[in-house]
Amino acid sequence: MIGIINGVATILAMVTFLGICWWAFSSGRREANHEASMLPFDLPDEVELDKKN
Repeated sequence: MIGIINGVATILAMVTFLGICWWAFSSGRREANHEASMLPFDLPDEVELDKKN
């Protein structure tokens, strides 16, 4: 009985993982993924901060 429960839990975890991967890399999220990847470069430069002070 424990083996069946372990098998079902493993299958549910695998389906959940694959669903999250499919959602994260779907074409509908392309713009959001690109925007998130550009966040580190969106910070103001230190030179600009020095000029304002």
